[in-house]
Amino acid sequence: MAGPQHYRIAVIGAGFSGLGAAIRLKQRGYDDFVVLDRGTEVGGTWRDNTYPGCACDVPSHLYSFSFDLNPEWSRSFSPQPEIWYYLRRCVDAYGLEPHLRMGHEVHGAAWDGGRWVVETSRGTYSADVLISASGGLCEPAQPKLPGLETFTGPVFHSARWRHDVDLTGRRVAVVGTGASAIQFVPAIAADVARLHLFQRTPPWVLPKADRPISRLERRAFRAVPGAQRLARTGIYWLREFYQGTAFLQPVMMRLGQRMARSHLRRQVPDPALREKLTPRYRMGCKRVLLSNDYYPALTRSNVEVVTEGIAEVRPDAVVTADGTARPIDAIIFGTGFHVNDAPIAQRIRGRDGRTLAEAWQGSPRAYLGTTVAGFPNLFLLLGPGTGTGHTSVVFMMECQLAYVLDALRHLDRGGDGAIEPTAAAQHAFISTMDKKMAGTVWQAGCRSWYQDSTGRVSAIWPGYTWSYRLRTRRFDPAHYEVVARA
Repeated sequence: MAGPQHYRIAVIGAGFSGLGAAIRLKQRGYDDFVVLDRGTEVGGTWRDNTYPGCACDVPSHLYSFSFDLNPEWSRSFSPQPEIWYYLRRCVDAYGLEPHLRMGHEVHGAAWDGGRWVVETSRGTYSADVLISASGGLCEPAQPKLPGLETFTGPVFHSARWRHDVDLTGRRVAVVGTGASAIQFVPAIAADVARLHLFQRTPPWVLPKADRPISRLERRAFRAVPGAQRLARTGIYWLREFYQGTAFLQPVMMRLGQRMARSHLRRQVPDPALREKLTPRYRMGCKRVLLSNDYYPALTRSNVEVVTEGIAEVRPDAVVTADGTARPIDAIIFGTGFHVNDAPIAQRIRGRDGRTLAEAWQGSPRAYLGTTVAGFPNLFLLLGPGTGTGHTSVVFMMECQLAYVLDALRHLDRGGDGAIEPTAAAQHAFISTMDKKMAGTVWQAGCRSWYQDSTGRVSAIWPGYTWSYRLRTRRFDPAHYEVVARA
């Protein structure tokens, strides 16, 4: 009986990171690789999130591959359809189609002593090197509300939007006030009969400097590519030193808080509603949101902001802790994603048979956010500690790709060995990062998705992103050990 189809490299995920890995591999002469994805099309989170109003909250010029700038962005903050189209165009432009295996959900990947064996929904593959590019925003998080299973109307998460459900004239409950909710709430508020927004914690909201990019500007970017690169560079450094400084030095957040409060006062004249929407924690501790139409939507006569906790769900109503029952026709969750407890961590088994989840014990750790002791030839893209609070994660992912490619060159020179970071190197790196995290705004006392189940801030890079580029500019074998391959 024939064994699994073997490749030099297997990539899990065909979103931004997975496609970026595929492009860079081809550019460096690697052709023996496969990209596995559960979806029927590429795009990852930009394929899955199709809710009304979906857009990026990072400036368009930063949210693209540095080697493939897009002069056709229509707005300074790109809408979801344009980002998804950009990724599909990259597949064609770089000839990635032969490497894609769509509809292949990864059920498990295990190191068998000499290679990775990857079990998918459509067969088994093996590879010398495994790159996990599944991303942190792929598995929706939905709270378990008492009685939710009895509700007779449609229930869905914003990341799995039900376009077959017409919300016009219906009574809608929206649970959550995160980055997705502040986009889709204004998009549906005018159409529904009644919208009840169940808010646990109000977010800090700043004005969004969004505007159309004129035809003249787009023509200039096409004719002079350097013009767009200059714009991209300027935006990067502005956000790096202005907003980056604010996140790293909490005292600098006072200016941002004043701006946010002023934004709230201008857009919400009702003092009672304004009181509900005023955060009681230091700005930046949770994700800072950008919107020009969220607050106005909440002032509509058919919209109610509910701050009491949800006690139970009935077949046709949501009941809060004060005993109030609100008749509801549909429930929409805008409650974010499993970031620090992503299911993929339960499916990847290392050298000793433990999964990543078992090795991490609730607190994800990886050397440079990329490699993990005990998991030979495994590379994580946008792994633990590589998130950002102020700029594009695409920048961080490209830093990692340069590091991974340098590691692959080292492997090619070394022959049959496999590599993993030493436990000492990983421990020293994590200790340094934890010390740098102390005193930052992310440890200002609130709970956020930046923190894992132990309370440790494990999702965010505790520094300027240019410092991460310096740390990943080359692979240093002194921090790794060679694992003999059977």
